[in-house]
Amino acid sequence: MSSQTYSVTRSSQAARVAAVLGAMVLIVLIAAPWWAGRADMRLLGELFLYLALASLWNLMAGYAGLVSVGQQAFVGFGGYMLFALTMFAGLHPVAAIAMAGVLGALVSVPVAVLIFRLRGAYFAIGTWVIAEVFRLGFAQVSALGGGSGSSLPVAIVKSLASKRAMRESLSYWLALGAAVLVISAVYFFLRSRKGLALTAIRDNELAAGSLGIDIWRTKFTVYVVTSALTAMIGALIFLQKLRISPDAAFSVNDWTAFVIFIVVIGGIGTIEGPIIGTIVFFLLRETLADLGTIYLIVLGLVAIVMMLKAPKGIWGLIRSRYDLQLFPLGYRVSPNDSNKGS
Repeated sequence: MSSQTYSVTRSSQAARVAAVLGAMVLIVLIAAPWWAGRADMRLLGELFLYLALASLWNLMAGYAGLVSVGQQAFVGFGGYMLFALTMFAGLHPVAAIAMAGVLGALVSVPVAVLIFRLRGAYFAIGTWVIAEVFRLGFAQVSALGGGSGSSLPVAIVKSLASKRAMRESLSYWLALGAAVLVISAVYFFLRSRKGLALTAIRDNELAAGSLGIDIWRTKFTVYVVTSALTAMIGALIFLQKLRISPDAAFSVNDWTAFVIFIVVIGGIGTIEGPIIGTIVFFLLRETLADLGTIYLIVLGLVAIVMMLKAPKGIWGLIRSRYDLQLFPLGYRVSPNDSNKGS
């Protein structure tokens, strides 16, 4: 007589292979200062920071349902805190980056209390208005250059390292570390009990509330954590640029529109989506950047086609066809056939 048994696991063969390949790629990337040129390192550093921003926005919009078009508020806030804390408080740039995250979390609390009163499109508009308030506010701070902005003093730049090559390597490693930190934090958060509650809210908010899940508190936690990490990423971005201005710091185009494009074409509501989307975005940018405004038109067309033909993004297509999951979040039930004689 034969009977069928089942095994329940979170992992899969594809996930284990991806983990090994990911570790190998990470080792190669860590060693980039010894094999890549300066321009390549700057490009990779920018890619890592966009990946981090996209992963954070995806956590908010793809899982918590908080579709923000104003995350540039915390990118700019983090950048300005880096300048203020290093220039006026005398903090080391690395310590200032960490402190920017703490201050970003504190500022996000009253912002969340205010904008969480809004729903749907009004929430999105509210986040943009908050970002504009931040931009106009920092434009009035004359100590930080006012509307024209400010450059990071040479002494602060040299405090990272005395030699330029070492400074560029450290800046690159910080960007790589930020991407790894954000992806790991999102992954382990989604595997936790709070992550399970967040997934339930995404699937059916009414049903999740009826099961006793505190929807407001769960979304509030996501917003505060995301804002803190976004502020840290903002500080890293402007540590690389060495100059800040209100228009650059709070650019909706650079820090929100491109990030939304990355998540949409990669696959919203997945960890893999922002990774694929970031790679595609940078390939398009490096290939088409010389075409001027045509480059932006092509990006728009790509986004429209993806939303019409593959609303779940590139990774959504791959996952539906091959049933792949490189970052296993939920449990999988697999049948095991065993024959027993009687």
